Amino acid sequence: MRQHSVIHTPKTSDYPALARIWEASVRATHDFLPDSYIVLLKELVLTRYLDAVMLICTKDSRQRITGFAGVAAGKVEMLFIDPQHRGQGLGRQLLGYAVEHMNAEELDVNEQNPQALGFYLKFGFEVIGRSAHDGLGQPYPLLHLRLRQQQQRCRG
Repeated sequence: MRQHSVIHTPKTSDYPALARIWEASVRATHDFLPDSYIVLLKELVLTRYLDAVMLICTKDSRQRITGFAGVAAGKVEMLFIDPQHRGQGLGRQLLGYAVEHMNAEELDVNEQNPQALGFYLKFGFEVIGRSAHDGLGQPYPLLHLRLRQQQQRCRG
C-alpha cells in the first residue's frame, strides 16, 4: 500500500526511535555487516551522525516515525525506512523531499546493498565513483552517486 505522509522534522527526543529504525533497516538490508560493526555504528548514529545532518521523517497515523533521512551540504547522508513500512513509497517521498527542498544531489550507497542501489538508480541517480572502504575505513565499498543533470533540472 502506497502511503503519502506529511514530512516532519524529528526532535532530539526522537533519536532513540530513529536509532531503532536505523538498526532494524540495516539488519534487514546490510547482511554483509557483522553484528559488532552494526552495534558500533548504532552508537555513532546516536552520538554523532544524527546531530551532523538536517533530519526529516515520516510518521504513521499514530505519530510513530516510519522512516527518516538526513542531509548535509547537498548530500543525503542517511535514508532508512522501518522494515515494516518498506514498499509503501516512503523512501521515494523522503528522497524527493531531500532533493526538492534540501538541495540534495549526491549520496553514497554500500556496493553490497543492491536493493538500495537499484532504488537510487531508478530515482535518477547515477554512479560517479567508488571507494574501496566506508567512511570508517572498513572494507565495505561505497558507490558515490549524483542526481543526473536532467533530473536536477526537472526538480529545480
